[in-house]
Amino acid sequence: MDFAASKPCSQTLQLICRNVGELDNIACQIIRFAGNHTIWLFEGNLGAGKTTLIQAICKAWGVRENVSSPTFSLINEYLSPKAGTVFHFDFYRIKSETEAIDVGVEEYFYSGSPCLIEWGSRIPWLIPPKHLLISISTKTDFSRTIELCRYD
Repeated sequence: MDFAASKPCSQTLQLICRNVGELDNIACQIIRFAGNHTIWLFEGNLGAGKTTLIQAICKAWGVRENVSSPTFSLINEYLSPKAGTVFHFDFYRIKSETEAIDVGVEEYFYSGSPCLIEWGSRIPWLIPPKHLLISISTKTDFSRTIELCRYD
């Protein structure tokens, strides 16, 4: 399922990241743009910078723990003084939506806590209708285009 094809975005924003020094500012812009959306989907090729962007967002929320991709555990949990409990998912290695259901993703998704989801396209039928899609694409000059699409 293509998230963008399911229904039109209610609002979009495009950001350009020329280097990692710009990530703190970009993370703050994404947080403002997200508003009260708690489900954030991060899509992009391997190496596009999904985890790096999530690290910057967690830093902006004041997370002090090491933020790393939960590729094998599927879920990491961080504590934030600004956002509360933050759940970080990575569904790159799952083979079916059943695996995600088995770890209880629906409970997390409807908890009201921020859920930062890498490779959410692998579980399309489990994603709540209200979410933020963050698509990252790399350019030949090593910059990144970050396209945000908010679904209400």
